[in-house]
Amino acid sequence: MFDDLDTDRRPLVLVWEVTQACGLACRHCRADARPQRHPDELTTAEGKRLLEDAAEFGDGQLVVLSGGDPLARDDLTELVAHGDELDLRMTITPSGTRSLTPERVRDLGDAGIARMALSLDGPTRERHDAFRGEESFEDTIEAARAARDAGIPLQVNTTVCADTVEDLPAIRDRVRDLGAVLWSVFFLVPVGRGRVLDPISPERAEDAMAWLHEASEEERFGVKTTEAPFYRRVGIQRAEAGETDGSAQRRGGITAGRGFAFVSHTGEVYPSGFLPESAGSVRERSVVDVYRNAELFESLRDPDGFSGKCGACEYRHVCGGSRSRAYAVTGDPTGSDPLCPYIPEGYDGPLPERQRASEGGDPPEPAD
Repeated sequence: MFDDLDTDRRPLVLVWEVTQACGLACRHCRADARPQRHPDELTTAEGKRLLEDAAEFGDGQLVVLSGGDPLARDDLTELVAHGDELDLRMTITPSGTRSLTPERVRDLGDAGIARMALSLDGPTRERHDAFRGEESFEDTIEAARAARDAGIPLQVNTTVCADTVEDLPAIRDRVRDLGAVLWSVFFLVPVGRGRVLDPISPERAEDAMAWLHEASEEERFGVKTTEAPFYRRVGIQRAEAGETDGSAQRRGGITAGRGFAFVSHTGEVYPSGFLPESAGSVRERSVVDVYRNAELFESLRDPDGFSGKCGACEYRHVCGGSRSRAYAVTGDPTGSDPLCPYIPEGYDGPLPERQRASEGGDPPEPAD
């Protein structure tokens, strides 16, 4: 599907943040979630209309129900079933809490959930719970097992920052043991409560990308990055250097607004949950119209219009840099991604502040 996807016409991934309510208060939460539901959340009827509009993107449109904790909505299975009836590929990212019982997991599967994604930010209870500032490890592991027992494919999401990067090899082992089909590795964007966390350096990020490629070649599960599209550039360079079998393809990656869209709990349409700049509201316009025609989305699908080294980079059409991180750090969603250390040959323009500050030695890469 991805090979043939026209990202000018439809996103590969449409995320609907069904609520910001959550029983957890994790330190890195993008949504800055709270225990109570917002009074202006999309209603059940509005949510169904959003799903009906999403079906206009085309057959099998992928919809991710996120939060907060989606289980905070009492109409969740009704929404899942409605999306399934529309032939949407319904997936979910619930929080690892006691409410995610095996019975709830089975109910979600019966309603039509095609995949469940759970967050694992440490390989042990001590590491995971210390990072998140909440006791959720045991509940997350039990939910992962319940998903397996219910026949729901499991995805594991991991946040990479200074506190977690050393744990990547051990987390990889956990992902394997849990029988996950995909490991989605999120590279920190300083938004929400995540602003208080320390990111890794650009050089350390480059090392992590190479290590993740090696892991993807060794494991049966897939590996993808979120908000780190230069993973594709690293893969292409490794293939060109003869370090892989050349499977990396020169096709565009998914970035904010280009193959990706996010609908907030109140109906605002963002290029990404990490790029909270509204391009319109689903209460006023179809999400299809916003995605295809909003000026912000169109600008994010034009890498030739990016500024700084991202706009000059020969990999801009297969990478393009994290638009969310550029926005979070500089206020300009078309600026350069400060996490990527690559400097295009012949480029002598300005560099992101963090990249200039980090030039002075390569930290060690994750070690097995």
